[in-house]
Order: sequence, then structure tokens, then C-alpha cells
Amino acid sequence: MAHAVGGAARAVGPPGQGTAPGDGEEDVGKPSRTTPAKGTSNETAPKGGAAPEPDHRADGVGFFLLALAVVVAAREWWGIDGAFGDGVHAVVAGTLGVAGVALPVLLLWIALRIMRHPERARANGRVTIGLSFIVVSVCALVHISAGLPSPTDGFGPVQDAGGVIGYLFATPVVTGLTQWFAVPLYVLATFFGILIVTATPVHRIPARLLAVYDRLTGNHRPDETEGSGAGDGAPPGTGTRAGRRRKRKGAKGYVGDEAFEKAAYLEPADDSASSGSPARPDRLTTQRIPTGEAAGAKGAPAIGPGLLDDKPAGSRKKSAPKPPATPDPMPRGEQPMFDGDTVYLLPDESLLVEGPPHKTRSAANDRVVESLTGVFEQFGVDAQVTGFTRGPTVTRYEVEVGQKTKVERITSLSNNIAYAVASADVRILSPIPGKSAIGIEIPNADRETVVLGDVLRSSAARRTEHPMVMGVGKDVEGGYVVANLAKMPHILVAGATGAGKSSFINSMITSVLMRATPEQVRLVLVDPKRVELTIYEGIPHLITPIITSPKKAAEALEWVVREMDSRYDDLAEFGYKHVDDFNAAVRAGKVKPLPGSERKIAPYPYLLVVVDELADLMMVAPRDVEASIQRITQLARAAGIHLVLATQRPSVDVVTGLIKANVPSRLAFATSSLADSRVVLDQPGAEKLIGQGDALFLPMGAAKPMRVQGAWVTESEVEAVTEHVKAQLKPVYREDVAAPASAKKQVDEDIGDDLDLLLQAAELVVTTQFGSTSMLQRKLRVGFAKAGRLMDLLESREIVGPSEGSKARDVLVAADDLPAALAIIRGESTRLYDQDESDPDTGDDGSAVPGGPDEGAEGGTGYSSGVVLADGEAR
Repeated sequence: MAHAVGGAARAVGPPGQGTAPGDGEEDVGKPSRTTPAKGTSNETAPKGGAAPEPDHRADGVGFFLLALAVVVAAREWWGIDGAFGDGVHAVVAGTLGVAGVALPVLLLWIALRIMRHPERARANGRVTIGLSFIVVSVCALVHISAGLPSPTDGFGPVQDAGGVIGYLFATPVVTGLTQWFAVPLYVLATFFGILIVTATPVHRIPARLLAVYDRLTGNHRPDETEGSGAGDGAPPGTGTRAGRRRKRKGAKGYVGDEAFEKAAYLEPADDSASSGSPARPDRLTTQRIPTGEAAGAKGAPAIGPGLLDDKPAGSRKKSAPKPPATPDPMPRGEQPMFDGDTVYLLPDESLLVEGPPHKTRSAANDRVVESLTGVFEQFGVDAQVTGFTRGPTVTRYEVEVGQKTKVERITSLSNNIAYAVASADVRILSPIPGKSAIGIEIPNADRETVVLGDVLRSSAARRTEHPMVMGVGKDVEGGYVVANLAKMPHILVAGATGAGKSSFINSMITSVLMRATPEQVRLVLVDPKRVELTIYEGIPHLITPIITSPKKAAEALEWVVREMDSRYDDLAEFGYKHVDDFNAAVRAGKVKPLPGSERKIAPYPYLLVVVDELADLMMVAPRDVEASIQRITQLARAAGIHLVLATQRPSVDVVTGLIKANVPSRLAFATSSLADSRVVLDQPGAEKLIGQGDALFLPMGAAKPMRVQGAWVTESEVEAVTEHVKAQLKPVYREDVAAPASAKKQVDEDIGDDLDLLLQAAELVVTTQFGSTSMLQRKLRVGFAKAGRLMDLLESREIVGPSEGSKARDVLVAADDLPAALAIIRGESTRLYDQDESDPDTGDDGSAVPGGPDEGAEGGTGYSSGVVLADGEAR
């Protein structure tokens, strides 16, 4: 019964309302205890009958307070007679006096607060302190006004005044200070209690009063509420004047209005403790905002089918569930789509488990402090350990040196320090960014697992509603780190095998699925290893089936370049600099098709391209892949297209200079050598990481990389999230993503006027099965430069192999396949072999293999069967 009453209380009004402003500033921020979507399982439910759920416990307390309020009201309000009623009156009036008449209202408010917001456990302590100030002050004031009756005169006058509480607090103060000082003192205490209950600092009182006035009058102040930093727990209307002026001045709200863009967001640790003590366990305490104030509750606008889709929205609407309409504003997780009658439910936060509590100190930390101090004393270095911050993987010890001591004295002792603490993975920062101290990072003996759910529930993640925000992990100081993929704008992920790259890719994709609808973000996943990303097959965010063939991956990257050019054509035509501005104008109805055009203009979704192993692509088609990546990374930022490149071989032949120059954000996991660290980060450091998610994160614009422990998401969690999104919508694939582009354009650009000579050279090389530049000089009577160019063109068409010094090149095409090779050169075909003979997408028995064009013929993947010719026809 208690649970039913609690559920009814929480159902009254939208979540997050009905309480005093600011109640969420100190809340724990536990995951929402809402019922999981159909088809998913609630992993946090207790097993067996060991203990009641937290909701049941909170509802039980609330129900008890509700019953107590009814009992007190029955006697104090309605005067119920009897021995039981007299006992209730004796307790209430004897304790609170006439103020006990308000006790039922107070109990009713506390009961509703507990049942509606059981997750706000830590805020209840603050409310209790504030109510104590109010009750004591009111009872004291009532007792003073009644003439300070004493229990020696009988308890009747005391019950009719301020009760025992009023007598105990009013009599000593009035006796010592007179009532002229006591009354203002208790009035001030009452006011202070109100400020504590409402979590209102003194400097915010005018803004709070203005917000209350606006709520009562229905007045809306968008300039103040939007700039108030609501994500930080500030109430509406508390924005600064400068912020309001800036908002009014830039009322259009273009993307380019932001002066300093940050790709990474950090939830800092609590800096309230000073740096005087070596052990500061309270320094790493982080604040979280409650689940009821989730960022997704108010931000994502309704958007129609994007230009990436070549099928009408009605073809997908049939497969989507239609839950009942929800009041506005909607709770987190519900995003209207298409024409408004279909609702897409984002996965519930309870699908991602909570991690263990963070440790802030252990006996090992104290031993390390003693060891470091001993090393400094042994070598006569004027330095001392002034503090440390314990992270999930390593602990950073802060060392301050004397005025006449060089910093190099500390860095030169790295080997001695490693010997003293019995750890080979010691990393020294001189200095710590933003501090006048040297940092010595030493691995923890007991590592902490950072789970993705905690990162996405942190205030750093809730501070922004952007759909491309992903959870990165925790930094050395214990703060949560999230990053906005749209502001990276591209990222290179590298590290040795087993260092944590695949875990990061899973966390990144899961973060997108948790925050974004398919109409906000579309994915292109390239998985040459064939097994890493198969769990995401069939999610509605995919624009094409997961690509496992390196050849098709190169073709998909070329399609991304064409899609980028198409988006820029629209931006240039309608006069916008960024796809976000274009989308906002489309939703506002400001962008109209040109007169006479039947085109339907819709917002562009973000396009996230993930390549799980770049080295495999660079082995098969290095020139095409590098050229496509170069164009995408140079231009695609404003078009809403972002690239994630991952590789376990960060060498210069894989991560070339052109790729590095245009990928500003880097994430380096443990590398096998110093050279690999320099390739990824352009500096050493990654070779000293300890693996298993330990990484150096260098977002765009950062001067030095920050050390983070990557977020971990289990396969069970990923499975639950993907099953949820698959139940919402079916994927709609584009048929032209992995299809080869027409070669006619390449013929015109690369070959130019040498088509006849190239055909003769190809026929000569294939028929003689001998590829030599000097032979082409003699037979075709051309110079060395022309013969070398012809040989390069033949290599780009995969007719001859690469150069091997003075040796003749290998001929890759048999004499029987000469007509097909000549057709490719002329631009008449894009494949050397027919589908029914030796197409790699077809098995030995003629059946389609996974990822081929025939895959999903029954499932409606949208792929057309057959070989695509240059003129667009299929055979």
C-alpha cells in the first residue's frame, strides 16, 4: 500500500517540480528508478527477498509520516476526544506549544517530498537542519509573546505558549539579553532556516524572488533562464547581467557565437580542502545532479527525416511503437519524431549499472608519501610532498620544491623514485597544469573500475544536452570527463593490442545510443576485424550495414566525401555557415525550397564515421583511404560529419602526416614504444601507461594531455541498450554508401589526354605479362617520365603491382581478363570480375556472405542485388 501511495505522489505533476528551488544541488544523482522499457531487463532490481527496494523503503517512511500527520490533525484540528487524543495533545502541545497546529502540514510536506523524490537523500539533511532552525525560532517567539510561562506554574500555560522547546530556548536568551535583542535574533534565525530549506544563498535572494514573481504571473524570461547555467544546479533567473546582455545581443544564436569552444568537459573534484595535508579524502568528493533533472528532458527538438534517408518516413513508422501521449514537457528519454504521432524512447539510465564507490585514501598512499620523503632526504633535495589526489588508476602526489631548488633535481630522480616505490610505471609532470607543484603519478595497487553509467550520470554530462556527447572516464583527480564529438571535431585513438581501444569504441557508441535518436545522429561503422562491432548490427542509427571489407570501407569513405559536398552545396545555397544553423532554420520554417523545386528540405543529422582498424584499410587501399580521410577531416566539421579513427599500429605509414595534421584530438592508450607515443601525441608519455583503459587524452585546444581511466561498459549493458533501440525502429539503409563510385570522373581527372596511350600500355603489359617502364619506353616510343606516369596509372587500377626497385613489376591481371581491365580504364565498369564468377561478396555456392549486396533481402536492408555499372544500371 505504501508503494502505491508513493507512486501516486510521484505521478502528480512532471518530475522535478513541486519542491523548493535548488533542492537538487546536493542530491546524490542515482540512476532513475523508473520502470524499464518493454523488452529490457532491470539489472538493478534486487534478487530474491533479501531486502526491499529503495523505493519501497522511501515509500514506507513517507507513508508513516502521512499517517502521523493524520493522527495529529485529528486531535489538534478536529479535537477528537479520548485518552489517545489527550496523549497526542500532551506530546505535541507540550513539545511545540501552539505551533503544533502547523505540525500536520509540515509532516504532509515531508512525506510527499520523500515519496516523490526518493533519490534526494542527501538533500534531506539540509532540509532537516533548516526546519530545525525554523521550528525552534517560531516556538521561542511564541513563548516570548505569551510572557515566558514556566513549567513551575503548571504545564497548561506552557502548552498554550511555545511548549518545552520555546521555554528552553526563549527563557535564557531573554534573561541574558532582554526581549529587545531576543526577538530580532530569533526572527533572523527563522529567515536563515528558510534560506537553508530553499538552498538560497543570500546573493541570490533577488533572483529567487524574481523567479517566484515570474512563476506566479506566468512571465517567461528566456534571456535569463537560458543563460543561467541550469545545468550547474542554478535556479532559473540567476544569470548574470553580462550573460543576459550577451544573450540579447546575439539573439539569433548562431553556432559561431561561442568564443572559446571546448571539446572536453570535466566535472572537477571538490577543491574545498586545502593543500596542507598529504591525505585529503574529501578532495575527491564529486557532486552529481539528480536524475529527475536530466538534460534530455527539455532539449532535443522534434526533427523530421534527414536528407540521409532515401525512403519516406512512412515506411519506418509502421515498425515503431506508439506509446500514449505524454504531457509537455516530456520526461527524459522521449523524443517526438517524424510527423509527431510516433515517440522514440531513449534507453533508460538504469540499463547502465553503477560502479563501486571511489576510494580517496589507503595505507599504500601513506607508505608512498614516506618513501618519496625518504628519497628527497637521502639526496639532499629541498622538497616535500604537500598532498595527493587518488584517481581510479594512479595517484598523483604533489611535490613543492624550495626557492633555491631546481625542478630538474626532482625529474632527474625518476629512477630512484621508481626504485623506492617499487613501481616501474612512474610518470613525472613538471609542473602540474595550473599549479606551482610537480606531479608524480604512481599506479594504485587496487585499481578502480570506472563504469560508463556513472560518467553519463555525472553533472559534466548533464551540463550539456548535445546528442554527440560521450563518456570518456575519470581523470587523475577523480573528476568525470566527457567529450563532445561535434567539437573534437575528429579524433585519433591508438594504442597497443589490449590497451583499451575497443572498450573506448563501445563506450562511445553506447553513449550516442543513450543520448541521441536516429534522426539526430547516424552512424557508419567500419569493422575490418569482423567481430568487434557486430553487436550493433541492426540498430536504427546505422546508415549502412556494418562494413567489414576494406574495399567497401574505402568506397564508403568516398561516399562520405560526396555527402559532405552535398551538404556544403545546401549551406552555400541558403547562406549558412554550419549545419546546426541550417537545421535550426529548417525547423523554424525559414528555409524554403527554390521556386519550382519539388524537393522536401529536412534537417541534416550528424554523421559519425567510426573506423575500428585504420591499419587494415591503409594496407589495401592506402591512397584512396588517405585522400578521403584528408578531405573529410579538412572540411567536414561545419557539415556535421565527424570521424573516429582507431588503430593498434600507430606508425608513420598508417597515421601519415596528412592524417595527423587534420585530426586535432588524440586519445593514446598504452603504446609499445616511445616512437609510437610520439606519432600519436607528438610527445612521450603513452609508453609509460599501464594498460587496461589507462590513457592520455588530448582534446582539441588543450596544451597538455590529461591522464584518464577509460569508462568500461560490459557486453551485457551494450546488449540491453541495443535491444532497446532495435525495438523502437528498424534500420533504413542507403544503397549507395558501399557501392563503388563511377570511374568516369577519375578517368577525366587522372588520365586526361593519355587514355589511348594507357590502353595500349595496359594491353602490352597484360599480353606479355611483363611490367617494365623501360619496355613501355621502347614499345610506345615515349620518354621516361611519360612511361613512369603510365605505369603509376596502371598500378592505381590494380593492373600491375608496386615498384620493387630495378625489378619488373608483377602483373596482377591475367590475359583472359584483359577486356575487363580495359573497360575499367575507359570508365565503362567499376569491377574487374562479374558477380557470378568470383565476386568476393559471393560464397563458393553462390550464396551471399554477410555484408554483401544480397544480405538482408528478406529483412529489408535496402540493398539492391547485382553489380552496379557506371551508368547506374544493375546486372
